[in-house]
Amino acid sequence: MIAAEDLVALVRNYNPKTNEKLILAAYDYGREMHEGQFRKSGEPYFSHPVAVAAILTEQQLDDATIITALLHDTIEDTRSTYSEVSERFGREVADLVDGVTKLTNLQLSSSETKQAENFRKLFMAMSKDLRVILVKLADRLHNMRTIRAMKPEKQAQKARETMDIYAPLAGRMGMQSMREELEDLAFRVLNPEGRSSIIRRFIHLQKETGDVIHRITGDMRLELEKAHIDAQVFGRAKKPYSIWRKMQEKKIGFSRLSDIYGFRVITQTEADAYATLGVIHQRWRAVPGRFKDYISQPKSNGYRSIHTTVSGRDGKRVEVQIRTRQMHEVAETGVAAHWSYRDGQRGENPFAVDPTKWVAQLTEQFDAEEDHDAFLEAVKLEMYSDKVFCFTPKGDVVKLPKGATPLDYAYAIHTRIGSACVGAKVDGIRVPLWTRLKNGQSVEIITAEGQQPQATWLDIAQTGKAKTAIRRALREANKERFIKLGHELARAAFESHGKKSTDKVLEKAAGTLRLDSVDTLLARLGSAELTANEVVQSVYPDLAISNDGDVEAKRAVVGLAHGQGFERARCCQPLPGERIIGIAHRGKGVAVHAIDCEALEEFEDMPDRWLDLHWADGTHPPVYTVSLELTIGNDAGVLGRICTLIGECKANISDLTFIDRKPDFYRLRVDIDLRDAEHLHSVISALEAESNVASVERRRDPSLAAAPTAVL
Repeated sequence: MIAAEDLVALVRNYNPKTNEKLILAAYDYGREMHEGQFRKSGEPYFSHPVAVAAILTEQQLDDATIITALLHDTIEDTRSTYSEVSERFGREVADLVDGVTKLTNLQLSSSETKQAENFRKLFMAMSKDLRVILVKLADRLHNMRTIRAMKPEKQAQKARETMDIYAPLAGRMGMQSMREELEDLAFRVLNPEGRSSIIRRFIHLQKETGDVIHRITGDMRLELEKAHIDAQVFGRAKKPYSIWRKMQEKKIGFSRLSDIYGFRVITQTEADAYATLGVIHQRWRAVPGRFKDYISQPKSNGYRSIHTTVSGRDGKRVEVQIRTRQMHEVAETGVAAHWSYRDGQRGENPFAVDPTKWVAQLTEQFDAEEDHDAFLEAVKLEMYSDKVFCFTPKGDVVKLPKGATPLDYAYAIHTRIGSACVGAKVDGIRVPLWTRLKNGQSVEIITAEGQQPQATWLDIAQTGKAKTAIRRALREANKERFIKLGHELARAAFESHGKKSTDKVLEKAAGTLRLDSVDTLLARLGSAELTANEVVQSVYPDLAISNDGDVEAKRAVVGLAHGQGFERARCCQPLPGERIIGIAHRGKGVAVHAIDCEALEEFEDMPDRWLDLHWADGTHPPVYTVSLELTIGNDAGVLGRICTLIGECKANISDLTFIDRKPDFYRLRVDIDLRDAEHLHSVISALEAESNVASVERRRDPSLAAAPTAVL
């Protein structure tokens, strides 16, 4: 436990004018009140308030907040009273302690109705004095640091509450360091295996690449010295939870994650901050779409900084934040910077937000909400980043997962509206159905009588409700056609192995695959939800199925009209195994696009030209060219090893072009002939495992979209 004199010394470091006697008196009073009380760990209970006070000294807060931290549990857990605290330490401290006590009694993880009312009380407490929340956040941080002493079920409850309530609140207040630590501590409880896996990957990566942070930091300092810019440079690996969240959002593995390192440059002046940006962009290649200027457009909580992502040493992507010293203080402590001291002076930071105005701005929209649920939705709209809250034209709130589209929104309102959807307007502007919705947008769904769900919607929809409704509608609408096609596919598959697809055989297949009827089996076979091989093996499991090269390139696509030719679109280069769509071009055949190809947006208003296609079952020959863009280290033998790796994956290099040459890395484009999407995955995995390969990306260029030039 920190001694009283040491705590006072921590305060004196940033506030030489501190009232040492009052802090010492509060320390002695708190220790006396908690005498005989112990934590679950067996430590004296008073060690907790002292630790909370120490955390708040890191934010350089005023005496009243430090004293409140020392006394924050006295009114609730000891014989102390509001009157006694007020008499000894003043009404300001007594009100703060009372406010923290009331917050402690809120059960924020309870049912939604009660949670809404508790949130209302929490924001009311914030509006009276934001320092109440600062003490409560520090209190939760120390409890999470020492959570191992609690029972497992209590740990899980506190961790979920931290992840759902306190971490987003700290982030909304601009206290990013506290938010990151709260999230990571909760992550350690809720998913210890996931967190350990990330840490192990980091250790393995460091063994392979060495101390990347030290090298890049050194490079940045050298470039800034050359430009005569006085600045400090810091680097760090991102927190395990931050990396885990990106992996989940992007649905990629650790090896494919790019910017796992972050660097911060602290300058003396704003002019130096922009000059630093120029130096970094001159030395390293900027990543398009990853630049934000929060200096010219600050966040509502006072946050100012320049964010950019560049390809650093060996082509690895790194995130760089650039700001002045005063901006950095606000970035670290958020609205708490209003109470912080520097060189014995309070409130001198010009970028610190007035907490009264900030809370008023934040709570203004909530005051008018009488309905508990509406209030809760409004709070979460402001605080949570993993949810999207959109509005109907009438102002009702619709809650959706992050990444949701207007199609998910339509089905969230009603299945009938989703199925009849033909378009959408977001904030009054017509947008494609695959547009990703953002917080606070107003969405209007355009419907038409006779409209039916399309197969392409399955790749647009993100919610389970929408996908289930679409699949059900598609099966019903196409059932007869799919049953007929399924009959033909089953007959051909069984006959290719000298067997017959009799009614009895099909009944056995349906039973083995746990389907309710033969018609359901055939419909799913015809709609490509089942493969012919799966049906055959369900009846004859010991039958070896080998179809090497059994699909001719000219017959690779199913769903074309008789005599209709096709060509793979150059913009997205779709592969067997990927969802595809056809766009008919009069007199030139059909261009086959991947379902997520950006070039399809051009044909949104031409539904008569869209064809629902899928790849033929079986093994395809390696004749489908895909372009990969690689960033590799500029070392002897690297290019040769890459060519060897591709050859070992049974893939042929049809072309190779250098895009960019730097002293320490090359960027090149490689055209590879492949069988299918699985073949592509194996090639990319092999390349990513090579330590001298910094990045591997599949090249997709909407500008290359064109009508077919030669059809198969």
